[in-house]
Amino acid sequence: MNEGQRARRPGGRSARVGAQVHQAVTGLISERGYGNFTVGEVAARAGVADSSIYRRWGNLESLLSDVALTRLNAQSPMPDTGTLAGDLRTYAAQVAREITGPDGPAVLHLAVALSSSGQQGLQAGAELRAERTRQLQALLDRARDRGEDAPDAFDVLDHILAPMYIRVLFGMELTPEYVDGLVDRML
Repeated sequence: MNEGQRARRPGGRSARVGAQVHQAVTGLISERGYGNFTVGEVAARAGVADSSIYRRWGNLESLLSDVALTRLNAQSPMPDTGTLAGDLRTYAAQVAREITGPDGPAVLHLAVALSSSGQQGLQAGAELRAERTRQLQALLDRARDRGEDAPDAFDVLDHILAPMYIRVLFGMELTPEYVDGLVDRML
């Protein structure tokens, strides 16, 4: 490493700034909803310069997509229990906990909004869906490699995730029995 270069430290200032910005976004979405705040307001709440946000994320939609994907990955990682049924039950339970938790509805509204807003928002939403679909496909491919009959990734979306998302968006309860029933019906 050259004398003028510094190594990035995991968990260092960059990670702290990222966490502060993500928390600011989640708070603003909870309070105001999607599309009702600016990069400047995110920066002010996070205690960083707006130029830092533009340099790191480029635009608000990319930041919002990063917040949603980071949250999904942290709270609902793809499980590997050794069986497709176990993986899907664990994954569905994780998603249910995430979308019904304190910031869950805000993150869910963000994902929905990204999918239906302007060209940059559509691109950010598409990137979010593509990454999550890739991760879900890896879970399903593992099941096939074990000799299990695994559904298509879109079947998981249609039969497990979409009903949970709709219930949360309309203020309906997600019980563990309901979530397990979604998995049972799909399998």
